[in-house]
Amino acid sequence: MQEGISGKIANLFINSKLTILLMVGLMAIGVYSSTLIPREEEPQIVVPMADVMIGYPGASPKEVESRVIVPLEKVLANINGVEHLHGSAMNGMGMIIVQFYVGEDVERSYLNLYDALMKNKHLFPEGVMEPIVKTRAIDDVPMLGLTLWSENYGDFEIREMAEELVTEIKKVDDVSVTNIIGGRNRELRVVLDKDKMSESGIDALGIIEMIKANNKSSQSGSFDSGDEEFLVTTGQFLRSAEDVGNIVVGVNDNMPVYLNQIARIEDGPEVPSSYVSFGYGSGQAEHEADPSEYPAVTISVAKVKGTDAMKISEKILDRVDVLKRTLIPDDVNVEVSRNYGETASHKVGELLLHLGVAILAVTILVMFAMGWRGGLVVFFSVPLTFALTLFSYYLLGYTLNRITLFALVFVVGIVVDDSIIIAENMHRHFKMKRLPFKQAAIYAINEVGNPTILATFTVIAAILPMAFVSGMMGPYMSPMPIGASIAMILSLFIALTVTPYLGFVGIGGDVFHQIGGG
Repeated sequence: MQEGISGKIANLFINSKLTILLMVGLMAIGVYSSTLIPREEEPQIVVPMADVMIGYPGASPKEVESRVIVPLEKVLANINGVEHLHGSAMNGMGMIIVQFYVGEDVERSYLNLYDALMKNKHLFPEGVMEPIVKTRAIDDVPMLGLTLWSENYGDFEIREMAEELVTEIKKVDDVSVTNIIGGRNRELRVVLDKDKMSESGIDALGIIEMIKANNKSSQSGSFDSGDEEFLVTTGQFLRSAEDVGNIVVGVNDNMPVYLNQIARIEDGPEVPSSYVSFGYGSGQAEHEADPSEYPAVTISVAKVKGTDAMKISEKILDRVDVLKRTLIPDDVNVEVSRNYGETASHKVGELLLHLGVAILAVTILVMFAMGWRGGLVVFFSVPLTFALTLFSYYLLGYTLNRITLFALVFVVGIVVDDSIIIAENMHRHFKMKRLPFKQAAIYAINEVGNPTILATFTVIAAILPMAFVSGMMGPYMSPMPIGASIAMILSLFIALTVTPYLGFVGIGGDVFHQIGGG
């Protein structure tokens, strides 16, 4: 038989000492790649979205809709890549949610949006404020939630501790956005007395302007004295209730009127806009006797795109453990209310376990058909294929998630086909004993090499079109057909390089001893 491409490739590796080094190197690359690939529950989907908020003070919802929302929607609808627009009008304000097509370039989409808003500012009637654009992405979803609660502190005190804790959390690498939910901030409240205002001849708008004017600090210039330059700063920021009360807000009978003469200044917690309470549910048996709910504050943390949620969560929790000794009092508890990194790691670990079970099951089946040496040939071939596949995931920027790992579980039975075909035909020719072992191995590989290559690319042609599905399901499911196709190509490479070596040394050696050689 004329030696084909499969036989030529196999002949280079079938009896070479470099094949062992190749196996070790490929496995090391795969294991190392698995530690570098970020772990997530779901694959990353690029869906550019933005909220465009426009203020129109004093306007009714109907006016906002007719004079701002409708004209602006016509402008934004003409931007390339815009799929949906959702407008809403409220008292003195309007908002338009702009959603681009899945897979659109994020930077270009936002640039086109800003460009369209700036070019069409003339469409807004007088009194409309500058549009505010807030972009949104899948990574804005918090991956970690920390809830601070205490039996001895109120939500105002806990909020102050949470703000200090957030400052420290932001120092952790790859932390993107942090938010504090619940609790109350400090607020200086001015409660005006109408009767005293009327006696002094002062109105509320004038008081507001005087407070704003006194709550400013600016650099007013500089002067030289000798060899030194002195910067002049005028004004200062209001820091306490006393500072606010001492503001002169008017003149009555040639006497200054201070704010504390016509108003009550309160320094304390603001009116709450959100509430967070902590309590134990029925699932916590050890706390079943404690039905109480305690004031709490939740810190939500989002991560930078493409980073490992598990590693970032571990870094943050380690930092919090250290801060418990210095920043957080002993009677303030910190509960992890959400840990996306932990759940992602758990699900990825579970899928990896299923992948190992699938490989073991296939190996046992092959052992029954070709003996334990033939089973070991497959047992070594499949992990090598997946090691290279993980390296490919790393190069392509994929993460380890339920879709990429499902692709590997899905193709376990397919990727072993190439190695089984090669190993089984070598086993058959060794048993026939018509040729010397090396010639028999090359002959066996030539015999089934071309059909194996054709069958591999036929399977790839069947599953690869799934990667081009349109809409949101396309990028969500694309790692599966792409990963499976890569695994198939790599399994063919392993079947033509490593499998002939393992079959020649393993199966051939077994047959050699059975016929009394050695």
